[in-house]
Amino acid sequence: MVQPAGTPLAARLTELPEPSWRLLLGRGLPQFAFEAVVPVAVFYGAWSEFGLAAGVVASTACSLLLAAILVRRGRDVGLVAAGALFVVIQALIGLASGSTTVYLAQPVLFSGLWGVAYLGSVLVRRPLVGTFACAWYPFPDWFRASRPFIREFSLQSLVWSAYCFARGGLRLAILLHGNVGAFVAVSLITGSPVLVALVAWGIWHARRAFGSGSFERGL
Repeated sequence: MVQPAGTPLAARLTELPEPSWRLLLGRGLPQFAFEAVVPVAVFYGAWSEFGLAAGVVASTACSLLLAAILVRRGRDVGLVAAGALFVVIQALIGLASGSTTVYLAQPVLFSGLWGVAYLGSVLVRRPLVGTFACAWYPFPDWFRASRPFIREFSLQSLVWSAYCFARGGLRLAILLHGNVGAFVAVSLITGSPVLVALVAWGIWHARRAFGSGSFERGL
């Protein structure tokens, strides 16, 4: 239902679905798990059995299938297209170089770029975590433009920026001085477990921030 322009923002929040853990995890967890775990596992499995080319092709096909599913479900086309474009570029460079190290180094570089992007989004007051949060909860446009939303997800974007830089640096060190198996192991350990913890913290913190009275004080 469309509310009159003068309706207070706090009152309009009552129209949104209850941000229960069941709703949030049901909307976001399948996409999160598929993006964070499956392509890496598919690459390593195919690479170890059939070589670099098979690993690259299998992982790329897996990621593009996810992108197609997300578009069909009405997710943000711009973000999905950007992710799919990176996957294709990574695959082409990896196949052209014939080097597993070159192929695996690209996500490390991409992690650093994400760290920069998170910082930049805070500076321009369009926090990236706020954009991604809409995959977990249907925030309306009017709320996404509010100060409480920008403040909360700016904080979370700074946390994610620090994580991207730290993980990228660690994986680069392992890649340069270790082996593919160690790199994949570190990627999985610093990937899914830490990502789950960050997502859980982010959901908890956002629910606390938007439901503790701080929302009304921040309008």
